[in-house]
Parts: sequence; structure tokens; C-alpha cells
Amino acid sequence: MTSKTSSRPGGKPRDDGRDHLPSKQDILTFIEESPGEVGKREIARAFHIKGSDRIALKQLLREMADEGLIKGKRKHLRKPGALPNVTVIEITGRDSDGEFVALPAAWPEDEGPPPRILIAPDSKSPGAAVGVGDRVLARLAPVNPEEVEAEEGAYAYIARPIKRLSREKIRQLGVFRERGPGGIITPIDKKQRKEWRVEPGRTGDANDGELVRFETVRHGRFGELGRVVERLGHPKSQRAVSLIAIHAYDLPYEFPNPVLNELDGLPEPNLDAYEDLRHLPLITIDPEDARDHDDAVWAAPDDDPANRGGWIVVVAIADVAFYVRPGTALDQEALRRGNSVYFPDRVVPMLPEKLSNELCSLRPDEDRLCLAVRMVFNADGSKRSHKFMRAAMRSHAKLHYAQAQAAIDGRPDEVTEPLLEPVLKPLFAAYDALAEARDRRGPLELDIPERKIKLDETGEIAEIVMPERLTAHRLIEEFMIQANVAAAEFLEERDSPLLYRVHDVPALDKLEATNEFLQSIGFKLPKSGVMKPEQFNRILERARDSEYSLLVNDVILRAQAQAEYSVGNYGHFGLNLRRYAHFTSPIRRYADLIVHRSLIRALGGGPGALTDDEVAHLDKVAEAISNAERRAMAAERDTIDRLVASYLEDKVGATFRARISGVTRAGLFVRLSDTGADGFIPISTIGNDHYIYMADAHALVGQQTGETFRLGDSVEVRLVEAVPDAGALRFELLSEGRHKTEVLGKQLAARTGKPTRRTAPTRDKKAGKKASAKRSAKKSARR
Repeated sequence: MTSKTSSRPGGKPRDDGRDHLPSKQDILTFIEESPGEVGKREIARAFHIKGSDRIALKQLLREMADEGLIKGKRKHLRKPGALPNVTVIEITGRDSDGEFVALPAAWPEDEGPPPRILIAPDSKSPGAAVGVGDRVLARLAPVNPEEVEAEEGAYAYIARPIKRLSREKIRQLGVFRERGPGGIITPIDKKQRKEWRVEPGRTGDANDGELVRFETVRHGRFGELGRVVERLGHPKSQRAVSLIAIHAYDLPYEFPNPVLNELDGLPEPNLDAYEDLRHLPLITIDPEDARDHDDAVWAAPDDDPANRGGWIVVVAIADVAFYVRPGTALDQEALRRGNSVYFPDRVVPMLPEKLSNELCSLRPDEDRLCLAVRMVFNADGSKRSHKFMRAAMRSHAKLHYAQAQAAIDGRPDEVTEPLLEPVLKPLFAAYDALAEARDRRGPLELDIPERKIKLDETGEIAEIVMPERLTAHRLIEEFMIQANVAAAEFLEERDSPLLYRVHDVPALDKLEATNEFLQSIGFKLPKSGVMKPEQFNRILERARDSEYSLLVNDVILRAQAQAEYSVGNYGHFGLNLRRYAHFTSPIRRYADLIVHRSLIRALGGGPGALTDDEVAHLDKVAEAISNAERRAMAAERDTIDRLVASYLEDKVGATFRARISGVTRAGLFVRLSDTGADGFIPISTIGNDHYIYMADAHALVGQQTGETFRLGDSVEVRLVEAVPDAGALRFELLSEGRHKTEVLGKQLAARTGKPTRRTAPTRDKKAGKKASAKRSAKKSARR
């Protein structure tokens, strides 16, 4: 047989009778240096091993495995304790320097703790390209072995990300329960009804009833098992509810050391170098419990004879860009967070408190740097001009909405009394003009009640209220909208890059489904032409005082697209605006900070101006902060659901008035009228019929009786179960439905379909009597 040593990389003569095979060291070197996965096939191909020699190679590999030189299966071989050059890792957090750290996505437990991996910073992509919880395909380079041995917890590899992989729901939150030597984990995700068995050694020393973060691991005989990776305390402890959301959505809630270190060296502004607005009596008007105040307003009649009856409005916004400079640790962390997240018991801020509550908060009687826009409006509220400036300002008062409203309504207090004539009345008079223009513009006028949760000193819900919508709210809202529009227009005029806030027109399929439904209750959308908000508004106005008011609002809301950030502009459908950009909240939204930097750039530059490198990556920034916004909304919603479920836990058995807020094949979603709490009624518990789901009618229809339950129907329900950990409420329906022709009209009622899920049919007299008794009991309970 011809020797093949010459074809072997680094080949040397052998003396073990296997000269036709590579040496063990050759194989180890090949495994270490290979960029991808290595198995028997890859080794045979690399060393030109064919035919019967493959059997000898298999024996050699088995020997190496027995000697502990290699690990893994036939197709995935590696050195023990080592990782391939290219592998999948999971980012688990940040170190004290603010750098991302990771662990292998898969690591055998019998090889001890997995190697720690440091993510090499990439200056060519924004900091939000990867984040905690992401799974990343990365190229690894081992660090100095002596360093790893000398320092406990040092990094074994440096990783350079190649591609971010789609997120898999690997790690979850649950409550650990002791069961024998191991335990079980009950997930807090209300959609996950499975319990996970935890073997001894995988409990993470968690105590019974403790909230834990866990991951699932494969076990050949038992399928998937749970493994505790982090203990988070007792789920019913104070502030634990928002903590659940923080961990479930991987919200960054602690600032790394590099960010905190930068706070000690923040620049000092030279206010004399900027336009001076300190003489203007600007004031802030915010919610009563607001801790940061980043916008101030002022208005006065325009004394220009050419603009008789017109108004001058100034909106001043805290100059966050002066302190948070591009490329700094503060900037990278703000981009990673994208926005502040607001829970009833805490805020996860985009910026550290020294900035959000101090240096960039427009406190009364304290000098602050700001970006301001001076807008001039005609008497009818149409805008004549705008001018942006970087300026020094001083807030003359801090008011809350109800306080400002009370003063205008004739009930001023000691703070608002001296402000009433010179400040508040001009503000509200200017708003009256802007409101005229707003009515002409015709933005979408959905009436969606907002619930506010008030907590007591222990962190429990004290009450759930639906705050009154005041003129003071609308005033600030409209002034901010006008400032945002002016920012977009000004930057377009200067050909300066920006991030638009865009809201697309409803999709055609949604419009068709919405129109079909509206027709069934006597309303109709136009058949052709470009859809405009005013067309929805006419239907909303017609339905305002009818039994369908909430239903029509809900259906039209469901038809809308989701707003997002974009470098391209396709307008804002909901506000009925051709161009719109977020400018007024840079303390809590990264998009606004980008717009501030672009304004500074357009005004001639200065500290904090938008850089060319940022411009090159604005599309990635837009995607990152749009995702962060959706993450924040989901976290806030889940937290409120859990708090409300906890609030109602001791009210199981009580009855409530509610409206049907969703109809699915599985049952009905309902929303309680007094608290806005959401819950579910399984279809198997409804009535005594086979119910058909009619998607286009948003209804469940009884196949035999025609009994119908439809989206928006007012019903009475009984609370059957409350699960605070999952934020889930289950109800029993006490109300009877209406007949299908009464609700759906003849056209929809005539349709037939297969039942989606059925209650057990009454097959004999005994069963029939039982069903009749059940309905009678419901009627008695209602009486």
C-alpha cells in the first residue's frame, strides 16, 4: 500500500502500524483549526482517507474518545472543554466594563462549567445589533491559556459575531416547587400550560415557591427537562411583578460601570454661548406623579399687524444631546435600551437618574440648556413659520394637568393664581386656535379608555381608575405634535437625515374585513379611493351614542397598522400628517435624541451633533428602537395583567359586568367594565349548544339554537380562577346570547359552517335535565 503521509497536513512517519492514517495530534490540530463542525466525514475528506481505511479511522477516533482527547458524536467531534472556531453562542449579560458576555448555546453538563466568552466590540455596527438573550453565530478565538488559569472567571474565548439568529424561547420564567429530591417548574407564561421536571443537581439551590429563570434541556429518556439558571426571589414579594417582566423580556435595568463612570465627567454647558430664553415664563405641565420634566411651553398673542389674532408658541425640550454624545458608553447604553419602560411601581429608564431627573429635567428656577422651536400660527391655527434654536431657559413653574385645568376652570391655587393671566390663559387661548386646525386636519378620533393603576405603600393595588381626559392633556399633546411636525419639516428643508415616526394606512385585507363587519351593523366604508382617517371618524361619530360605540372603536383600532420608526417617510395615517418625527422626549426615547442631533447638525454643528457614522447606520437604529418599543409595550401590558390578577385573586366567585373584547375558536375574551381587567371564557363552558366561530362576524353562533355572542356585547360574568403569576383570569359566562338574526342580520346569519369545538351534547333525558338545571342556576345567580 502506498504511504499517504505526504497528503497529511504536517504529516510525519508513524511507527504504530497506521502510517496510512493521520496522527492523533494531526486530528486534534485539524479539529481546532476548522472553521465549522468537524466529524468523521470531514476528517476523512481532509486527509484523503478512502475505502477500508475509513474503518481504521473510526477505530482511531474511538481510541481518542476513550483517552479523553475528543468529545462528541460521530458528526460533531471536538476537544474536551473546547469549542469550534465557529459556533452558536447565547449572550447572557454585560461585564463590569459594559461589554457583552456569552456562553455556548449548547454545552454538556458532564464537562463542568461552560467557558465564558467575551463579545468583541464592532465599531461598524450600532450597539443594539445584538443584545442580551440573542443567539449569535460567532467566530471564536481562544485567549491566552495562562490568563484563563491564572484568573478565575476569565474569558476563554473572544467572539466576533457573524450573524444574529432568530430568538428561540430557550429561557423562561417559572415558579420552582420542591418534589422529592428534585422538583418541578410551573411557567408564568399564561400560554404555557406545561410543567417541567427538574432533576437533582439542576435545581440551582432554589427554594420552594421561588421565582426562577430556567432553560429546557434534552434528556433522551424523559424528553425535555427544566434546569434552573437564576433565582429571582419570591414571586409575591413587593415589586416582584415588574421584576418578572424585566427578566422575561431581558430589559436592561442596571447601568454598567463604564456608563456610571461617564457621569462623573459630564461636560458643563456654557449657557452664554446660546440664545437666551430665560426671560420667557416657560412652564412644564405633566402628570402629577412625573419625576422627569423634559418639555416646557409658552404662548402669547402675535403683535405682528400682518397676523391679527395669531399666536406665537414656544416649545422647549431638554438638550439631552449635549450630555449624551455619539459613541460614548452613555450613548451605546441608551441605544441598547431604546426607550424608558414604565411600570406601576418603577421605571426602567433609558438614561441614568443624574440625567433624566437632574441635569436634563426642566426644574423650576434652574437654568437648563434646551432645543427650542418658536412657531407662529394664524388665528385659525394654521402655521405660518417655525424657527429652531439651541438656547438657555429657566422653567417658571411645574404644574400637573388637573392643577392647570382647575385654574382655567376658575379654581386656581397659590401656585397657579399668579400664572393665570400672564401664562395659562394665553396657552389655552392658543390651543383653541390650534384645535380648530386639528379639527380641519381630521386625525383618527378613537375613544379608547386608559386605565391607571395606583399602588399603596406595600406595592399592592390600591385602586384602578380611568382618568378623565382634560383640555390640559389635549393642549400639551397638540403643542408637542406641532413641534414634532416642525422638526420633520425643518430637517427636510435643510436636507438633514432623520428618523421619521411613520404609521401606514390599514392593509387592504384588514379594510375589507372591517368593512364587511361594519356593514352587518349598519355602517359602511367607502368602496374606492384613498382611505383617510376622516372616513373612519364619520363612522365613529355615527356610532358614538349607540350600543355599538365601543364595538366600532375596537374594530377600527384592530384594522390599524402599527406605528414605527423609519429613515423613509410614508406619513402618519393616524395623525393625518404627511411628515412627522419624534422630537419632544429625548430623555425617554432614543429616536428623539437622534432628531436632536440632526437638528444640531442642521443648525451648524456643535457638541452632540449627528455624525456621518450615525447617518450610515440610521436604518439599523430605526429597526432596533422599533423592536425595543414593542418589547416595552409587551412588558408593560404583562405587568398590568399580573397586578390586576393579584388584585382580583380574593374576588373569585364574584360577578362583574363586562364586554366581549375578543372572539376566537377557543372561546371569548372579556374586559371588565369597572377595572378594565381582561380574562377568558373557554368555549366548552358556554351554553348548551355547539358553537360555530364566524371570523368575519367576530361571533360564536350556536348551531342548534342560533344563540350568538359577539364582539362588543355587554355580558355578566363570574370570576372562576385568578392566576397572578401568569396574569390570567378565567370567567364563567352568566348572560344568555341573542339570536343570530338579531345580531348578525339575515345575510351573515344565513351562512353555515362546521362547529369549531363542541360542548358535550345532551344524549339522554338525564343529561338534558342536567343541562337545563345548569341554565336555571345561571338565571338564579343573575337574579
